[in-house]
Amino acid sequence: MSVPDARPSARAYVVWGVALTAYAVAVFHRASLGVAAVDAQARFSAGASAISLFLVLQLAVYAALQVPVGVALDRFGSRRMILAGAVTMAAGQLVLALATDVPTAIAARVLVGAGDAMTFISVLRVIGLWFPGRTVPLITQLTGILGQLGSIAAAYPLVALLHGTSWRTTFLGAAATGLVVGVLVLVALRDAPPGTVPPPPAGMAELRRSLADTWREPGTRIGLYTHLVTQFSGTVFALLWGYPFLVVGEGRSPATAAVLLTLLVVVGMGVGPLLGRLCGRWPLRRSVLVFSILAATASVWTVVLLWPGRAPLPLLVVLVVVLGTNGPGSMIGFDYARTENPAERMGSASGVVNVGGFVASLLTILAVGAVLDLLTPGSSTDYDLGAFRAAFAVQYVFWAIGLVGVLRHRRQLRERLARDGVVLAPLYAAVGARLRGGSAYR
Repeated sequence: MSVPDARPSARAYVVWGVALTAYAVAVFHRASLGVAAVDAQARFSAGASAISLFLVLQLAVYAALQVPVGVALDRFGSRRMILAGAVTMAAGQLVLALATDVPTAIAARVLVGAGDAMTFISVLRVIGLWFPGRTVPLITQLTGILGQLGSIAAAYPLVALLHGTSWRTTFLGAAATGLVVGVLVLVALRDAPPGTVPPPPAGMAELRRSLADTWREPGTRIGLYTHLVTQFSGTVFALLWGYPFLVVGEGRSPATAAVLLTLLVVVGMGVGPLLGRLCGRWPLRRSVLVFSILAATASVWTVVLLWPGRAPLPLLVVLVVVLGTNGPGSMIGFDYARTENPAERMGSASGVVNVGGFVASLLTILAVGAVLDLLTPGSSTDYDLGAFRAAFAVQYVFWAIGLVGVLRHRRQLRERLARDGVVLAPLYAAVGARLRGGSAYR
């Protein structure tokens, strides 16, 4: 459960800083292949589908391990899980540095995915145990956004090192970074504030019942679909296909593409704290934020995909700005899981939520690569703009699935709240009441 103090302690921020560093380095490992995709194709003599498979398997492992990791997290705590994740990702980058063929490179990315799976929800548990409840949405948003500094590290220092040295030197350096983080976690990270009594270890029967209760909770499931519908488009763009789309499809220079990908991260840093405060102020109106992000994302992609010829730079900037809201929007899913589940199910509930966006992301990444290869003759990587447009159109399928899921489970959650005596006022009345200092509910 969250600490009862109204204000977080200085030590809470120190512990959070260590956990945040571990997450940022995990994001760096996760994004490292995307910015090196062109070099990877040359090193391994692989086409778009094979490069997609690298990342798809990485994300598949990540998604598949979320629930088992969540259960293990509730049992073993964040410190052990984050440490295990850091070491596993370092091992994956070491294997990738030495790899000269596709199967070995795939094995390397599987290790990265496994280590990555252990990190983020473990950091969320640290936040939930060290910070008072009213500050958790804001700290969670800050974690998700500041963690994306790892993407910037991948887009600039890693690319510079790759072009200035060699593939092996670059990824050996990435492995060393992971080991340094593991030492930092071992020395400075603690699961909970002093005096917190850990729950007794649960047996397998109890773990199964807890997991079943977690899934039956509509707050968990609306969290899963919220994460799905808001996250995948920005993730696909940032992790793999955004850079080739901008450079090969839209004809922008590598420097311009790097600036646009950095802008995506910077926008998220600005939007995240705002969404965190809005979720804390109007917790029963979080779905309005979800629908707004979905509508903006689908709309701007529609304009880009239907634009005659290459899209003008201002439109691409708008696209990247909107995609920058996707990551912060997906954090709302974890807030649903936190507020609708007891503390002892925090890990498993977060794990279930985290499955949504990453399953959609890996399926979209695979589909985009398959469509590009289908529409491009031979083994060429010179994809034209029409192929990219057809490939990115697969996103509409997952937006539809996510929208239906959010609507369905929002209705179930509101029906339960009504049975508990909580009735939502109309949105305009809720906003007006809140601004006047009154109740947001009837």
